[in-house]
Amino acid sequence: MKFIGITGGVGAGKSAILSHLSQKYNCKIIMADDLAKNLMEPETQCFSQIVSKLVSNGFVKSESELLDSNGNLDKSVMSQVVFASDEGRAMVNAIVHPAVKDWVLCDVEHERKKGEIDYYFFEAALMLECDYDKVCDEVWYIFTSEENRRARLKENRGYSDDKVDNIFASQLTEEEFRSRCKFVVDNNFSPQESFEQIDEYLTINI
Repeated sequence: MKFIGITGGVGAGKSAILSHLSQKYNCKIIMADDLAKNLMEPETQCFSQIVSKLVSNGFVKSESELLDSNGNLDKSVMSQVVFASDEGRAMVNAIVHPAVKDWVLCDVEHERKKGEIDYYFFEAALMLECDYDKVCDEVWYIFTSEENRRARLKENRGYSDDKVDNIFASQLTEEEFRSRCKFVVDNNFSPQESFEQIDEYLTINI
């Protein structure tokens, strides 16, 4: 079983790539954002740590301010009091990112022992920032030009140019992605062309 990380900038089209992989290959696919959400549900260790840290550091006055009517972390409140603050964002990331990594590495080991799948694909926007290239068998970079990514984000998500600029400024450069990833998928054209690149690569290299 190969443990392969998949990364790329926001709007690069990673979801279509993952869909193709899931349909064609004997594999398991885990997405970091979905996993992080699960690990932050009530009664989890991450949930308790986040609430405790944000309250004790004055981001909110009480636990109730962080929660919605169902007792989950309120997305809008978290966005306002945490993700608008570099300190708050770093505080939450320091809790969630290690938990995600520990879970993934344990799950990879579990799947290796089972021996039932050929590939374990893990998608994360912060793949390289969290040094997954040091633990994955290899990492793939889904490359799409900034021009195409900007158009997709504005059309599909309704983002403004200012919001897109802020997102791009916070992410690694194309050169950094290319220097640390083994395989680059050029996803600037039709999805089928991207799928053919992947199929050829897996046929030849793995």
